[in-house]
Amino acid sequence: MTDEGKRGIQGELFHAETDREPGDNNWQGYGFDINPPVFLIAGGLIILFIILSLAFPDQAGAIYQDTRIAISDYFDWLFILAANIFIIFMVYLAISKYGAIRLGGVDGEKEFSDISWIAMLFSAGMGIGLMFFGVAEPVYHLFDPHLGAEAGTDAAAEVGMAVSLFHWGFHPWAIYALVALGLAFFSYNRGLPLTFRSVFYPVLGERIYGWPGHVIDIFTVFATLFGLVTSLGLGALQINAGLTFVGDEVAAFPAVPDSVWVAVGIVTVVTGLAIISVYLGLDKGIRRLSNLNLTLMLVLLASVFILGPTLFILGALPQGIGAYIGSFFELSFFGNSFDNHYFQGSEFYGPGGDGEGGFLVDWTVFYWAWWISWSPFVGMFIARISKGRTIREFVGGVLLIPVVFSFAWFAAMGGTALNFELNEATAGAISGPTFETGEELAMFAMFDLMPGTVVLSVLAIILVTTFFVTSSDSGSLVLEHLSTGGKHETPATGRVFWAASEGLVASTLLIAGGDAAVDALQAAAIASGLPFAVILLFMIYAVMQGLKKEYRILQSNEFEELIDDLEDQGEIVVTTETGDLVTEVKTRDDRVINVGSD
Repeated sequence: MTDEGKRGIQGELFHAETDREPGDNNWQGYGFDINPPVFLIAGGLIILFIILSLAFPDQAGAIYQDTRIAISDYFDWLFILAANIFIIFMVYLAISKYGAIRLGGVDGEKEFSDISWIAMLFSAGMGIGLMFFGVAEPVYHLFDPHLGAEAGTDAAAEVGMAVSLFHWGFHPWAIYALVALGLAFFSYNRGLPLTFRSVFYPVLGERIYGWPGHVIDIFTVFATLFGLVTSLGLGALQINAGLTFVGDEVAAFPAVPDSVWVAVGIVTVVTGLAIISVYLGLDKGIRRLSNLNLTLMLVLLASVFILGPTLFILGALPQGIGAYIGSFFELSFFGNSFDNHYFQGSEFYGPGGDGEGGFLVDWTVFYWAWWISWSPFVGMFIARISKGRTIREFVGGVLLIPVVFSFAWFAAMGGTALNFELNEATAGAISGPTFETGEELAMFAMFDLMPGTVVLSVLAIILVTTFFVTSSDSGSLVLEHLSTGGKHETPATGRVFWAASEGLVASTLLIAGGDAAVDALQAAAIASGLPFAVILLFMIYAVMQGLKKEYRILQSNEFEELIDDLEDQGEIVVTTETGDLVTEVKTRDDRVINVGSD
């Protein structure tokens, strides 16, 4: 740890006792700066995956499908229990004595204002996923409902909204909050590198810099990569569907076939843009593009709200939230154990009697695995913007602010689609193309029933494309961070490698998946999410150990004596206390004190 890192009260008393620096054993050459075990093993296995999948696409497609179903059949219980444990743990931290602990420590300052932090949390979410499933999921559940509702009825529409809010509500953001909290705490409060291995310092100690840490970061690389490519693949399919739709609507627009190879071409073009961006290091450009994403998303949301059935949407929002809350525990703990076998006469058949098993495989297990594999990406972003916030403030913001936006999105998009499907004059106009072609067409089929069809469709295509570029670009930065041992300043070559890998893996899954490309993308998320779910469960223990130690130090005589000495010296004029903990210390000129500085 550098002298600079040891400054301040937090550095004096709380930082980990280690002389290791991020990436101090890295290999440098040919434009790369890498942690060899993580980069070479993860990169080599990814290249092998690409080669074998392209060499044997038919066999690979079958393996993807079998893997997707097998993991869901044998480990659905793990995903269900893990997701619930995550949300229980985060709520516990918020309401417990540990909620007063500040990320960054007692002399940590907020880097962003409350308004800026809230705005960035809105933009931290799952943009491509909301675009892809915002219309498709409620419509799908309308005709293949859960919770015993009759297909195509008003009750099924309410269930469809409740289930959609469940999948995009508190559970995914509890996963992100756990990862972000762990990364932020061990980086800001313990002075360790902002990388996943650091979270396990209470368990592994200095071994986080050895093979145990390498293994953790290798799994994190795989989870992050396949979580990203799932989103990128879905985004390419939706861009393809949108271009085909606009081509049919506008005579002057060139006809674009709806095919896997066109989607692969889209992945190639957009990945090329992301590679140029990461190579040039256009950080300001990406930040502006992220702000553009949020602006366009709000414009699209407002347009659908105004042009669609406004009163229906306003009613669907509270009714959907009420249905979600009312069925929260049933949905959260549904495991299909009592619904996957059935009798017909005196003969026994099973499993897979009535479609509820498909609900877990196609929806809940896929989503939970996707959120888990996506969590290092989103978690690292949230961690980097949340310094200076108490754990209680952090958990409240992360669990509530993005969820509000998701609820509003599904009320507008899903509510409008359900309204059309329940109307006799337009029934089947959205569900027909969705079930015949795929979920990627659902939003455009809905726009076809609204004023400004072409404008809305073009806006949606642009939005998915910008989400694609920013996701690939930001994901490459995270993967580079993981594969360099947590170094921040590295050559662009590594980021180019990861951006290219994302595009190649997404294209590989689309080609090998063929007509079942969505299933192949789901298989990637589920397979990478399984081992990472186990890592996150161990992460709970590590975070708890770190917080307990922090609390003990805050209540120790050594800490109290240091504060008293500084007060006697006139260094401190303001101390902020929450309960029996000092959570912030400031100097007479209202700056956070920096013990040991000149």
